[in-house]
Amino acid sequence: MAHGHGRCCCCGEAVAAAGGERGVAWGLYLRIDRQRLQCLNERREGSGALVFRAWEERGDRGQFVESDDDEELLFNIPFTGNVKLKGVIVMGEDDGTHPAEMRLFKNIPHMSFDDAAREPDQTFSLNRDPAGELEYPTKIARFSNVHHLSMHFPKNFGAETTKIFYIGLKGEWTEAHRHEVTICNYEASANPADHKLEQITPQTHFIS
Repeated sequence: MAHGHGRCCCCGEAVAAAGGERGVAWGLYLRIDRQRLQCLNERREGSGALVFRAWEERGDRGQFVESDDDEELLFNIPFTGNVKLKGVIVMGEDDGTHPAEMRLFKNIPHMSFDDAAREPDQTFSLNRDPAGELEYPTKIARFSNVHHLSMHFPKNFGAETTKIFYIGLKGEWTEAHRHEVTICNYEASANPADHKLEQITPQTHFIS
């Protein structure tokens, strides 16, 4: 059900969106720093990164991540700039392995499962979505300056493990501006041993 006037309840109801421009809108996967992307409790190493891909490729059932020891999955997603996150899609099987809940945390790098015990920035109750059509709108004001996103899936619909085929991220990206800091070393006071005069001439140092 869509929310009127841009409002979104904390449970994060899903909305079904359509249109030919969807693929362009879900392009934040291109702004993920994949070298530092983490997925905790993935059964196959590196498989967590496979679910972040083009919206048009979401139907590829050969690319997925499955949990290992239990049903929990935790993604740590660093971006290459600042992101305004507007929506999320989570696509799984039409069975008990589909995640049932999603908890989002912003700007907490290297989160662990212990860290996930804290209050999330937003929680969603998920519906089974084997087609990747349901969009979960975020509280945009809360996710307007995100450089790192953590996604915690604590439970599914009753299976021993959780399986995800696709995660879509919709929003805007801006390049991060880094300010270089120049450290200047200078003489704090004159050293009498360096001067032959009985009276030391004060020195003025200009720091640029």
